[in-house]
Amino acid sequence: MSDTWSLDALYSGYQDPQLHEDIAKLRESAAAINALPTTLSHQDEVSAVTKILQAEECFTLLAGKLSSYLALRQSCDTSDSEAINYLSQVQQVCSDCAKAFTQLDAYIQEVSDLDSLCAQSELLKEYRYLLKQTKADGRYRLSDEVEEVIAKLNLSAGDAWGNLQEYLTSTLNVSYADQTITLSEVRNLAYSADASVRKAAYEAELAAYDEIKQSVAFALNHIKSQVNTISDLRGFASPLDMTLYYSRMDRQTLDAMMAAIQEYLPIFHQYLKRKGDLLGHPNGLPWYDLFAPLPLSASVEKKYTLQETKDYLINHFTPFAQDLADLIQTAFDDAWIDFYPRKGKVGGAFCYNLPFIKQSRILTNFDGELGDIVTLAHELGHAYHGLMIEDHRPLNTDYSMPVAETASTFNENIIMNAAIAEEHDPKQKLILIEKQLQDVTQIICDIYSRFLFEREVFERRRNSFLFADSLCDIMVNAQKTAYGDALDPSFLHPYMWVNKSHYYSSSLSFYNFPYAFGGLFARGLVQKYEQDKEGFVPQYRSLLKATTIAHVEESAALVGIDLRERQFWVDSLETCKQRIEEFLTLSKIL
Repeated sequence: MSDTWSLDALYSGYQDPQLHEDIAKLRESAAAINALPTTLSHQDEVSAVTKILQAEECFTLLAGKLSSYLALRQSCDTSDSEAINYLSQVQQVCSDCAKAFTQLDAYIQEVSDLDSLCAQSELLKEYRYLLKQTKADGRYRLSDEVEEVIAKLNLSAGDAWGNLQEYLTSTLNVSYADQTITLSEVRNLAYSADASVRKAAYEAELAAYDEIKQSVAFALNHIKSQVNTISDLRGFASPLDMTLYYSRMDRQTLDAMMAAIQEYLPIFHQYLKRKGDLLGHPNGLPWYDLFAPLPLSASVEKKYTLQETKDYLINHFTPFAQDLADLIQTAFDDAWIDFYPRKGKVGGAFCYNLPFIKQSRILTNFDGELGDIVTLAHELGHAYHGLMIEDHRPLNTDYSMPVAETASTFNENIIMNAAIAEEHDPKQKLILIEKQLQDVTQIICDIYSRFLFEREVFERRRNSFLFADSLCDIMVNAQKTAYGDALDPSFLHPYMWVNKSHYYSSSLSFYNFPYAFGGLFARGLVQKYEQDKEGFVPQYRSLLKATTIAHVEESAALVGIDLRERQFWVDSLETCKQRIEEFLTLSKIL
């Protein structure tokens, strides 16, 4: 079993003739895209729209394969100059087509009766949702020239600032215990059983940010300013409204979820304060102990090898769905996963679906803890989601941001609920429950703080530049609102805005509430599964498959869930409350 991924299914390396042939083909495809608008008329709209879709399919497949390979190479070595060079070439070709894509969309927006048109062609029937959304998007599209300028300038603006943040955080040297380690390595020490290690790592991490904080602040300011400008130009009330629109999600759904979260925050505070008591912190839990193992776990905490991790995941997911277990087997055996942290590798974890080759790739910074197994389960959920949509047409494989975290968080719940249920030792059960509460508290309290932070940054960026100190103040205030008196105010994390890549995209804002959405939606789905295990799985597969060709609320309706109703979110949060009450009871007995 390899501990690094193989990208040979894409290309064998930068010298692979297929790589250079595909770059040439991409340029040819781009030329065809650019020439197409002038050949279209409305005399035969079926033929014209078919040509548009076929040309865009060809371009998307080539651009997707090339950009995926290069981005994956760069994620493992952010200083890889060849990856950066080739990726910039691909991005430039894509930006050169921006005007033509806008013109092609404009043609579709001029079609008066899309329903009648789609009924005349099997290809168009498959793309009915995409075509209807393209027509609806017309009200927010700008002129051909402006769309082209935005796409071209983004390469040296939003994308460039995002690359800067990624490079600075992935190459940052952290001085810890008379040695130099990476940011990912020092952040992993937050899970150490040694309290002195956790605190020293936290202090080393905060100290290290001083070297890059102003540079990253410039990146964040300019990205958010760009998004504000584009949001205004398109006619949205705010970047949040723009995000929700392109996420194919109703504001009513977000408001219902947020209202329920605000109501249940005190329940999570009870868990955090009790954990603080157990760790000897009467003034609230310090940030550096958020992920600390409980004192009773020091002698029983287990480290897992890769083989043990693989077996653990397969054994726990086989009862749910054999196709998911088979996918896990393939991911481990066929080198889909890059496991360990190293200098130059980006932090955190992600899954990159590659539907054009019916595979995925997963990056983690594995340390052998149970939490790392849960992270792998999460990312493998994304891969399973990819499996469900890989037979869609090439332009129907992008799911919207909120549902992006559904299958992943569902996996987390399945594996942790099973592990807790089968554990008979009270101490070990408490450890597992606390591990699960760590994760769910992240997607409720921490994600809520990130949402508050990003919303305020967008608002304040309209009138002022936010230097690092101001950003730290906004972050601390957001954490105080989300965590209340459950955390020690002397030990918060003012630099959480530096290391979270989710803030640094000009095309994807507010990548925070989808984690809360995914977590609570998944809990609701788990409840459905527990009520009807045999009947649920086919419905679940249908839901995942629909996420790329339906609105968020329409996908949920396939399993009988109304996301606009606050009660659904309350019911999901009640399952969190039950776990917290179980934790509070067990922790007082032991």
